[in-house]
Amino acid sequence: MSDTTFPSSDRRATRRQFGRAVVGAAAGAFAAPAFVRGRNLNEKLNIAMIGVARRGAANLKQLAGENIVALCDVLEPAIDRAALTYPKARRCRDFRRLYDHAGEFDAVVVSTTEHTHAFATMPALQLGKHVYCEKPLTYNIAEARIIREAAAKARGVATQMGTQVHAGENYRRVVELIQSGAIGPVHEAHVWVGRAWGRQPQAAAKTYKDPLFVLERPAKSMPTPAGLDWDLWLGPAPARPFHTVYYPGPKWYRWWDFGNGTMSDLGSHWNDLPFWALRLDAPHTVESFGPPPHPEIAPASMHTVYEYGPRGDMPPVVLNWYQGEEKPRLWKENAIPRWDFGVLFVGDKGMLLSDYGKHVLLPEKDFRDFVPPPPSIPRSLGHWAEWVHACKTGAPTTCNFDYAGRLTEANHLGNVAYRTGKKIEWDPAKLYVPNAPEAERFIHRDYRKGWSLA
Repeated sequence: MSDTTFPSSDRRATRRQFGRAVVGAAAGAFAAPAFVRGRNLNEKLNIAMIGVARRGAANLKQLAGENIVALCDVLEPAIDRAALTYPKARRCRDFRRLYDHAGEFDAVVVSTTEHTHAFATMPALQLGKHVYCEKPLTYNIAEARIIREAAAKARGVATQMGTQVHAGENYRRVVELIQSGAIGPVHEAHVWVGRAWGRQPQAAAKTYKDPLFVLERPAKSMPTPAGLDWDLWLGPAPARPFHTVYYPGPKWYRWWDFGNGTMSDLGSHWNDLPFWALRLDAPHTVESFGPPPHPEIAPASMHTVYEYGPRGDMPPVVLNWYQGEEKPRLWKENAIPRWDFGVLFVGDKGMLLSDYGKHVLLPEKDFRDFVPPPPSIPRSLGHWAEWVHACKTGAPTTCNFDYAGRLTEANHLGNVAYRTGKKIEWDPAKLYVPNAPEAERFIHRDYRKGWSLA
């Protein structure tokens, strides 16, 4: 790939630019992936790893059976560690330069911070490379749409977002129960997570020694760690001096410039279940409640209400998201088991409560003799194995970028509503909030000079 993919001119992510990017993706001739070009399906994939620390290191372990041919990270010591296992792999700091050697690999695994996900993913799609990207798929709604549209035009490319629990058997059984009508039509659902990584109330931030409790942007900078290219880590985000309140992860994702707090992180896993079971897509309205929005830091605690219309034979439904100290009324009243994390479906005939690994029908006495439907959703090969299989055979994946892009857009809308401070009406076709035009700056973003998706 030439340097013109990321021009040095100051290209801004305006609505006009977004439109150009999508139209360009639709009109462009995407390269055919390796298996379409006559690849021996018994061969190992040649994979380039973008991000090899933390989640990247975990993904490396899961894909150890394939050929790891490139290691890319902004932290040189992370590359050094990975190279002990893969000494022949190409080493690279800037993933833009990695694509200059695109002929060396068939697939890409993106494990960077979320504010660079789209930038690492887009060139791969344009070049016909298979892509596995960690969640959330993108930093904002506009990027999610660009990536989803680009993936749709990339012929035969296998995509998967890193929502690993989606491959588990428990989620499959819950989806079957809901969609078979075990608890009747579902009109409301509740998702809550106990994690409270975000801007804490003053009373909770007792010491300031823990970067997760810092209340404001630090006034002073700190020395950049040896081997870290801080400018590359910042990527398209606004420049700021290095400080340990941002790096290493997961500290960065509570800062709006780099992430979107708990909603975009855990929402990818926990909202996945109702999104799948209830066949959700774009909500009609979204409203969020919490402390006054802070310009720099996402909230620790928040409650978001999504209103969805009918979907086929499913009735309108209200989905509630709670994080931190927020919990459903039924939870507070001890009317359901008080799990720290959970998904509750409320139907006309009863309720279903689930977490990652278990579920229960409520009230239990009413379902004592209940016989669940026979399993109908095929067992997954495993989240990573499913993607590798798809790369080699053209089989579908369950968290492809079409599904993952829609889930990511919906999750980000919770933060858009929170930061706007209104019950927003959503126009998914135009990526626009007609009753709150000021929400535009939370849907798109301006990119730093040298970074563009157009």
